[in-house]
Amino acid sequence: MSRATHADEIAEAVAVLRGGGLVAFPTETVYGLGADASLPAAVRRVFAVKGRPVDHPLIVHLAQASQLDAWASEVPPLARRLAAALWPGPLTLVLRKAAHVDAVVTGGLETLALRVPAHPLALALLREHGGGIAAPSANRFGRVSPTTAAHVREDLGDDVALVLDGGPCAVGIESTIVDLSRGDDGAAILRPGGVSAERLAAIVGRTLPVRDDAQVRTPGQLPSHYAPRARVLVVEPAALAHTLATLPSSRVGVIEAVAGIPAPRWHDGPPLRVELDPERDLAHQLYATLRQLDAAGCDVIVATLPPPAELGLAVADRLRRAAGPRDDA
Repeated sequence: MSRATHADEIAEAVAVLRGGGLVAFPTETVYGLGADASLPAAVRRVFAVKGRPVDHPLIVHLAQASQLDAWASEVPPLARRLAAALWPGPLTLVLRKAAHVDAVVTGGLETLALRVPAHPLALALLREHGGGIAAPSANRFGRVSPTTAAHVREDLGDDVALVLDGGPCAVGIESTIVDLSRGDDGAAILRPGGVSAERLAAIVGRTLPVRDDAQVRTPGQLPSHYAPRARVLVVEPAALAHTLATLPSSRVGVIEAVAGIPAPRWHDGPPLRVELDPERDLAHQLYATLRQLDAAGCDVIVATLPPPAELGLAVADRLRRAAGPRDDA
């Protein structure tokens, strides 16, 4: 696509946002469903389109770290250090919100989630817009996050005014969320994601705790999330054979880590094999693979847990939530 065409699309997207409409746009993590964060009615429409609980806060996307002070009432030194090192990138910071931020964006909390995405189309949109864009993932609430524009169109259809197509997402899972609303000493990881705990520790100088029972509500932390239509079972690698042997006859898809490289295969199902490119990692392909197995008609997906190092922690988090209890179960 030509640069001029991108400029035209971005101008159209900015007009839609300023008019209170919704725009889906690519980031390096997943596609976001964006509304102008300064327009409460537009932000409410995000919740309505997704079917998202109104007390589940949104992430506000910014064009650059220098905008932090316009959106947060307090910016601890560690927040500035992490932003300088990792923005643009798959890191979200939770800070005390500025007075002008409407409660609809924060789910009624006094904290606000902020990030600068590392995708050229997203950054061009944010620069042209000039303000914050509140954007959760561009899919129905609780389901598999979209990593291509086609996924967004399949999920949301005409409920979104415009979809900017920036190709497949490079990271493929959501951002890491770090809570700094209690200052530097209270820093904690609320959601593992595209920045590993090891990378954070190297910058911070200590290992940050992962707070599963965070008092600060954050995106993607419900027991069931990121779920395909198929039932998901998560097992340790050593338990895979036994689990498959105990399943009733059905169409079963398997996502298995072999020597650290994920490789989906079919068990007692149709003569179909879904391969992952060994040059790309599971985090990058996880959501697309879940969607592929769903589309192929499997009833059950059995996934083995990856090693917890690097992005394995985030992948394991997404798999466990995909396997969580569902209201429709």
